[in-house]
Amino acid sequence: MSERRRMGILVYDDVTMIDVAGPADVFSHANTFGADYETVLLSADGRNVKASNGLTLTAELPAAEAGRLDTVIVPGAYGMISKPFEPALTDAVIALTSGAGRIASVCTGSFLLAQVGLLDYRKATTHWTRAEQFAKAFPLVRVDAEALFVRDGNIITSAGVSSGIDLALAIVEDDFGPRVARQVARQMVVFLQRPGSQSQFSAPSREHLAADNPLRRLMDTIAADPAGDYSLARMSSIANVSARTLTRLFHDEIGTTPARYVELIRIEAAQMMLQNGATVAETAARSGFGTSETLRRVFVARVGSSPSVYLEQVRSGA
Repeated sequence: MSERRRMGILVYDDVTMIDVAGPADVFSHANTFGADYETVLLSADGRNVKASNGLTLTAELPAAEAGRLDTVIVPGAYGMISKPFEPALTDAVIALTSGAGRIASVCTGSFLLAQVGLLDYRKATTHWTRAEQFAKAFPLVRVDAEALFVRDGNIITSAGVSSGIDLALAIVEDDFGPRVARQVARQMVVFLQRPGSQSQFSAPSREHLAADNPLRRLMDTIAADPAGDYSLARMSSIANVSARTLTRLFHDEIGTTPARYVELIRIEAAQMMLQNGATVAETAARSGFGTSETLRRVFVARVGSSPSVYLEQVRSGA
């Protein structure tokens, strides 16, 4: 019989619902495949809270009365980092994490962990739109602005939104093995359990731009033809702005460089091609990486596995 893991999730007013519900659903599904998780919602004072989407979350206990927890998850809320943290909230984080074997955060929950000193001299991540603010606020934290989730000792920080599901799947794999994690991923219609090293950026991020934004035309062009010529001069011409302006726009609007964005588009295109049955050589040529070796090197660095291993995972339904 497997050992029960007691998972505590801290909730508070305006918390992002998916940061709570995503991991909680992963653990619930895992139980149907042989895992044994007990998930408990905890608030600073034991009272119910209202999430950012207006729905009420029922807390079972105040943080100080949580008892033994195998894992503590601290979710995020965008608005909470625009003002000082309430002492009751930071006290709750301290109370919950002081005896926990494993500590995790989702999205801006990493700010709370850093506020109480848990991330000092550790590597950590947060939502990419808040990474610069995170680094400035907590200079002792080694911020990885791109990773989906980062492990450092017994602490795991994740980027937010759907990456909370990736984090929870990684926890399930640690606790009950890869087979259970794969079964949960399939049950939840999560195509593939992404490694923490995979970038949190993706091509659809262009959708938040206005139609008349100079980047919109360029980004649509890159998505339509990832193998095209995208030197800085060529991209500036397509966007009809100077190279300096283009670089600034990518930094301000997307949070990365023009060259890095092209690489991200090409990685996504390569993943789709492999999923649709293309060979590694065909994928390298059609996605813009040119050679199989270049594709392999970028895949290992950015996806966490080689194209051939990725293809095996796709075929096995991993």
